[in-house]
Amino acid sequence: MTTTAGSQAQDRVIGYARAINEALAEEMRHDERVWMMGQDIGAMGGVFGVTRGLQEEFGPLRVRDTAINETFIVGGAAGAALAGTIPVVELQFADFLFTAADEIFHKLAKWRYMHGGQFTMPVVVRLPSGVVGGAGAEHSQSLETIAMHVPGVKVAVPASPADAKGLLKTAIRDADPVLFFEHKGLYRVKGPVPESSDHLVPFGQARVARQGTTMTVVATGLMVERSLLAAEQLAKRDIDLEVIDPRTLVPFDIDTVVTSVEKTHRLMVVHEASRTAGFGAEIAAQVQERSFFALDAPVWRVCGTDTPLPQDPDLEQACIPSTDEIVAAALALAAI
Repeated sequence: MTTTAGSQAQDRVIGYARAINEALAEEMRHDERVWMMGQDIGAMGGVFGVTRGLQEEFGPLRVRDTAINETFIVGGAAGAALAGTIPVVELQFADFLFTAADEIFHKLAKWRYMHGGQFTMPVVVRLPSGVVGGAGAEHSQSLETIAMHVPGVKVAVPASPADAKGLLKTAIRDADPVLFFEHKGLYRVKGPVPESSDHLVPFGQARVARQGTTMTVVATGLMVERSLLAAEQLAKRDIDLEVIDPRTLVPFDIDTVVTSVEKTHRLMVVHEASRTAGFGAEIAAQVQERSFFALDAPVWRVCGTDTPLPQDPDLEQACIPSTDEIVAAALALAAI
């Protein structure tokens, strides 16, 4: 059975972190081949508390604490997948994917292809990303674009508790490697989540978070909620935003975006990652290739600044789009 976040008849309201925890527990109960590995995920329950209680239920062999060694964590997961298990590993911060880049982008991404499909590579790499409370320049980046550039890995970016659960369950059941970006600023955000263990959200199927007619806004992670807040303010000024949450960047649901743009005739992409070469540029390129003559204005990007992220929490917020900045950009784009 496949459900989506729009199916909320019997949903409970729980947090994003708890939804991830629930998905992990359900999949470990569902398939004994699923196990976990990462720094502090066991006895401590994860630095953000996401894996709390799982080692108590499943034991230290299936929820394994590791040393600070991202190369080993991902490389070991690749070998374990080849041996027939389904590893779900956590890199404590998404920034550390650079440390494990060879294992992620050469081993996980390419080995199934290079060996003629003789085996699968069912590895999920959980990557807490984005800014939260002044973690500093090496612990706060949004690196989804890096992941998008290398063929062979899928990229999930859940923006709601329901999608955090449903996309993670889908990722664990996928035969190919998935980079699962969890925004740290969303861990304590609550929302309706189906209780059913059958709750799966398919990859490559965007969510229209808000219907609108004036312009299309594509946003990810923390920026989905800020775009929805901006839409509420703009509605008072007769500007009606349609907000689309892609859910996954690889595969990317360009059809839903194009359909929306052909209705609204304007597109704005909002993301926390740095502006230059961010995934907003890729979305803009694909839309102009598919629907150039439907556009009444250039595609706009509202993005993070091209600077290392400062450690001061106030300065940190100044480097990523605010609700007010999204409102201002939408007003300017609507006036063109």
